[in-house]
Amino acid sequence: MKKTAFAIASHPDDIDYMMAGTLVALKNAGYEIHYMNIANGSCGTNQYDRETIIAMRREEAKKSSGIIGAVFHESLCDDLEVFYTKDLLERLIPVVREVNPEIVLTHGPYDYMEDHVNSGRLAVSAAFCRGMVPAPCVPPVPAVNSKVTVYHSMPHSITDALRRPVVPGLFVNVGEAIELKKQMLACHISQGAWLDSSQGSAFVDDMVKRGRYFGKMSGKYEYAEGWVRHSHIGFCDSGDDPLTAALGGKAMINEAFEKANKIDFWDM
Repeated sequence: MKKTAFAIASHPDDIDYMMAGTLVALKNAGYEIHYMNIANGSCGTNQYDRETIIAMRREEAKKSSGIIGAVFHESLCDDLEVFYTKDLLERLIPVVREVNPEIVLTHGPYDYMEDHVNSGRLAVSAAFCRGMVPAPCVPPVPAVNSKVTVYHSMPHSITDALRRPVVPGLFVNVGEAIELKKQMLACHISQGAWLDSSQGSAFVDDMVKRGRYFGKMSGKYEYAEGWVRHSHIGFCDSGDDPLTAALGGKAMINEAFEKANKIDFWDM
């Protein structure tokens, strides 16, 4: 059976910045990889009108996803309209069912902006509803009953919205993908000046520094992406961790995280 991994993020360039190294590692491990931004990037500019920037950012994201051979999926809404609504959920469920991923990579509930948090919530719910026959699904796609494991990326700020550090539960070695991630981010030409002026972010350099930060935290890798595994309930078995299993020595559990958060109930 074909194994798939599905990155579901908020805006064009979020996957490239936070998740692409792990996608590359999974592709090298034999996975078919998928790439989707729920929002279309409509507000990421101080130069262009809405229609122009949407078209620009779609092409930038398609070009970026093509660099790593990911299947590109269309966005569902404008920036700042990523709310946890029936409309968005019922349009995301069929995409998740069609992809039928074993692994979902998405934002965490601790991110610094609402679009990111809500994209993660939608991705989690769409994965949860994959096997619910009556779940609202537009267009209709048959339910699937396979297991899925959800992983949450580290927030852009490396802290939650209240400036509290977010610690990964596992690390993925992305040293071999850093140059590809640079190429991917360089596709997002419209965002260079915008992020520099609005957030003081030289985003390619920031991405590299971020990789070094989590690499150093791992104590093993030069560059890493950090992840927190979602609860298994309703998704998979309690011990399932297909990301770590697929990547072997290119992934490692943060033992300090696991020890601090261990609950023996599920092992009884």
